[in-house]
Amino acid sequence: MDLVLVGLPGSGKTAVGRRMASRHDARFIDLDATIEAAAGMSVGELFVAEGETGFRARERAAVADLGRADPAPELRRVIATGGGTVVDPANRWALYRGRRVAWLNGPPEVLAQRLRNSPNPRPLLQGRDPVGAIRDLAVKRERFYAPAFRLNGLSQVGSVLERLDAFVAEPPPAGTLLLSADSSLGRLRIGAGFLIEALQATLADLGAPRAIIVSEPLAWAAVGERVAAGLADAGLTVERILLPSGEAAKQLGVIETAAGELARLHVERTEPLIAIGGGALGDAAGFLAATWLRGVPLIHVPTTLVAQLDSSIGGKTAVDLVEGKNLVGAFHQPIAILIDVDVLAGLPERHRRAALGEAVKMATLGDEPLFELLERDGRGIIEANPTVIGHGALAELVERCAWAKVEVVLADEREAGGRLALNLGHSLGHGFEAAAGYGERLLHGEAVAYGLRAACRIGLELGVTPADRAGRIEGLLTELGLAPDGGLALLRLERSAVLDALAGDKKHAGGQLRWVLPAASGVEIRSDVPADLVARIADELLASTASLAGNPVGLAGR
Repeated sequence: MDLVLVGLPGSGKTAVGRRMASRHDARFIDLDATIEAAAGMSVGELFVAEGETGFRARERAAVADLGRADPAPELRRVIATGGGTVVDPANRWALYRGRRVAWLNGPPEVLAQRLRNSPNPRPLLQGRDPVGAIRDLAVKRERFYAPAFRLNGLSQVGSVLERLDAFVAEPPPAGTLLLSADSSLGRLRIGAGFLIEALQATLADLGAPRAIIVSEPLAWAAVGERVAAGLADAGLTVERILLPSGEAAKQLGVIETAAGELARLHVERTEPLIAIGGGALGDAAGFLAATWLRGVPLIHVPTTLVAQLDSSIGGKTAVDLVEGKNLVGAFHQPIAILIDVDVLAGLPERHRRAALGEAVKMATLGDEPLFELLERDGRGIIEANPTVIGHGALAELVERCAWAKVEVVLADEREAGGRLALNLGHSLGHGFEAAAGYGERLLHGEAVAYGLRAACRIGLELGVTPADRAGRIEGLLTELGLAPDGGLALLRLERSAVLDALAGDKKHAGGQLRWVLPAASGVEIRSDVPADLVARIADELLASTASLAGNPVGLAGR
């Protein structure tokens, strides 16, 4: 077995690791020392010579060189990481799977005093107040450390070692938890193979006497039935309410029928609903939770890629009307969002590809590492390439998108301003989706991809989107097989239906539709987009993007 020690600078990972390895006759590995030996320079010198980016690349290589976790039941290796090692999702994927991970945690004042007395300067703390710097790092890194076994009070090393002895003697947990964060948006957990155990723990924390699952037939067969069996084995009474699949779940009549089921079951205000399914199911189950008894707790278990990286986060619930999508709804934050990437196995390729429409949108908002991940591994994620999935690209994609959305929503929970940026690609995207009838003809992520192409072209014409930025975004869409030339033409959508849908778009303010357009960095909100420009861009996409193949910007592909 391997034991990995994580924590802030000054938490004693090296000292504790050496002693833990010695008492178990195990090998001790200090990642920082390994990097220094390979480079012939100290960490501080590496930061000066290569910058943090260069050092992190060396750190990633050192983690990869550890190889697979040692499967032996006895402790064989103790690995002390640098304070920032596990900020990188790829490092966490490599270090946390199959290994026991412990977080050495202490008060910032104590850690700062240790660092003042340390002969080894910490590059990220240079020129800063140590206590303030440590507090800042603690907030930023807690979600990466929190999946580990937490040890507080580090002044007594003997006590820490005894607690670590007990920890490594315990049976390992099911699956791997990669990220753990609590906020006003709920308890967010991301991992692989951990779902049933995490759901049991969440229900136990709430004192819930039974599990009330709201799902739909496809998600129930793929995930829900197994989850229900696991909860029943743990002694919970399990109740099930099935809604129709897809957008058909988002009808007021369906909600009325489901509410009748809750009445029959005598569901009380303290009992949570567990939504197991994709984005449409989450919208409908969320609206049911928001309105039953004026609001009951909600737990999201997203089972599609688009739901994991986007729609399960943010607390927006809604149903559709004939007049438009998501026009009746409420903000109702879940108490927990449990994202297990293992449940995506077997997801159809088309659905994985469509979800990347939302991922490209998130990258366009300003996440360069996400953009690079999609350019490097996007095709492998779509194809479920075992090598790409095996090195953690799917988990990293979900984490980067999900956390980016968390940060946007935390800054604007009820869509008063900044959250509008998340609607990039959704104006004409929703118009195309509405004209296609909200179903399998055009999936939501596919529609967003067309909407993102439209936003690039509108932004380019208005001087908001630089040509190279538009080319890179559209080139990535083309590389991923999203919004292909002539794709909308094959659907024979009515131009009038697309433009009529814009009239009911929720992003209107003062009678003007607010457009989210890509800028050189991030996005710009504009309310002065000419209607004739919108109509012309819609016509281009409804006919064929092939007509733009000669565009010098390269909008039809890279």
